[in-house]
Amino acid sequence: MTDNEITASEENSPSKTKSLKPLRELLQFLWPHKSRLIAASVALVFTAMAQLSLGYGIRILIDQGFANSSQDGLRQAVVFMIVVGFAMASGAFIRFYLVSWLGERVSADLREKVFNNLLTVHPGFYEKNYAGEIMSRLTTDTTLLQTLIGSSVSLAARSTLTLIGALILMSLTNFKLTLIMLIGVPLTLLPVLYLGRRVRKLSNKSQASIASVGNRAGEVLQSIKIVQSFQREAMERDVFGREVDIAFQIARKRIQQRAWLMACAIFLFLGGMVGMMWTGGQDVLAGRMSGGDLGAFVFYAVMLGSAFATLSEVWGDLQRAAGAAERLVELLHQDSDIVDDGEESMPYGQAVVASDLTFVYPSRPNTPALSGFNLTIPPGKTLALVGPSGAGKSTIFELLQRFYDPTAGQLTYGGKTLSDYSLAQWRQKLALVPQSPILFSGDIAYNIGYGNADASREQIEAAAEAAYAKEFIERLPNGLESEIGAQGVQLSGGQRQRIALARAILKNPEILLLDEATSALDTESEHYVQLALSELTRDRTTIVIAHRLSTIMNADAIAVVDNGSVVDVGTHNELLARCGLYQRLASMQFKEPDGNVDENQSKVMPATVVPEAV
Repeated sequence: MTDNEITASEENSPSKTKSLKPLRELLQFLWPHKSRLIAASVALVFTAMAQLSLGYGIRILIDQGFANSSQDGLRQAVVFMIVVGFAMASGAFIRFYLVSWLGERVSADLREKVFNNLLTVHPGFYEKNYAGEIMSRLTTDTTLLQTLIGSSVSLAARSTLTLIGALILMSLTNFKLTLIMLIGVPLTLLPVLYLGRRVRKLSNKSQASIASVGNRAGEVLQSIKIVQSFQREAMERDVFGREVDIAFQIARKRIQQRAWLMACAIFLFLGGMVGMMWTGGQDVLAGRMSGGDLGAFVFYAVMLGSAFATLSEVWGDLQRAAGAAERLVELLHQDSDIVDDGEESMPYGQAVVASDLTFVYPSRPNTPALSGFNLTIPPGKTLALVGPSGAGKSTIFELLQRFYDPTAGQLTYGGKTLSDYSLAQWRQKLALVPQSPILFSGDIAYNIGYGNADASREQIEAAAEAAYAKEFIERLPNGLESEIGAQGVQLSGGQRQRIALARAILKNPEILLLDEATSALDTESEHYVQLALSELTRDRTTIVIAHRLSTIMNADAIAVVDNGSVVDVGTHNELLARCGLYQRLASMQFKEPDGNVDENQSKVMPATVVPEAV
């Protein structure tokens, strides 16, 4: 992410409200733990009162101990301070434990709720937002809020109570000196408010730059083989170094502003302290107040100054946390473009019909992916989609799975649009076997079982055997419990594809979507996958995206797609006879050395996805 992109995102984001309003969202996570919150508040108030009572001990120490040279006065002051110290320690223990617990709990609850919402967001959202940035929000931003609740808020509350209590006790001790101290407060607030806003702006920018760094690192490490194969290590080091330096420079500016904020607050307050001590010293020399009163007043003033300095620092933390909260709230309230309010009962064994479909991807609004697309997919049959790249074949799969809804036209099942059914019910009918299988970190049993959360061990083993994966699984050290690494990196392409097939078999879907399931496999792997597919597609509605016509020639029907619409539908031989585009595709794939099409090959080549092929 460039600086311009960061700036643009900031300008267009609601996070530029310059308020702490986003932090109110955290209240819904705190309220379920109100008993602990109340207990922590009581402990906090108790600790603050105990701390302020030390001023009374100082007054006894000076007036009754030092001034009168009294052992009893000295002993009384020491005992009082020991008791107060024990009370402060006990209260601090309870307060620290409870607020730290609340910080960790709220952070975990918020992270979980944001993740749960992200699982329901339509895939188009992830086209426009980097995964690394989203992960940064889930981790770094929630950690900031954990620190805020578990530390900063507690410090702010304690400092506020200390400040108020110190002001009251100062006023009771000497009202004139209190007024002198208060003169410096407005002078201190101005730079705190001004610099606090700048800290918040830089904090938002800092978090965005950190997300950019994480996104870049994740992208490179996931593609490490390509990086090393093309010897781009030096280039990636330079690019990553620049990203890190940008993040550092932004963080440096933020730290500089916070340092100025603290320095201004401390200097201005100490100026007021000096004026107070000069005036108080004159009153003591003139006999208008005792040395104990001045000592207690100085103690209260120091407590007030410490509280004010802490509040100025915490204000910076609050500004920074407000930026993090805004970023998380955006994810928490991110709605899906796919409306899930269908209530129609789900039929079985019906045709899927596309009627005059038009669809435009949100990221490419001026380029329709489908236009006037019409197609009927009968139940229990195999339909293949063929056509040049970019024709719209994969878009049909996206719409069938309701990752997107049509821009215009209808996609129906049993005479009802797909939106009339609940998402969960509709997607339960589908299973996708992609060209590049997607596996998760974990063992083989977990990845196969992903197709059916309620599957037993025996069902998982049966699915593996049906996918012709049992043989290679048994050769692994731990069988089904063998770890396969991130995205199945420890398995070959053919092995990963058979695991993906086993996952689909275990789900036992009514409608099977095959996206070039064998195009990237070697001969042996393709053979096993073909065997598994022939069983999986038997008497099942199957829609196949194919570039190699040899794999779908015996399909019940083949739809030729071009420029987002259906050009023709028929069997292999029918399309060879009448469809110019299909003839061109066939001529390129079945061309003999002399340039003629081998019609015998094109007519008898075994199919991949239909039972007759085996």
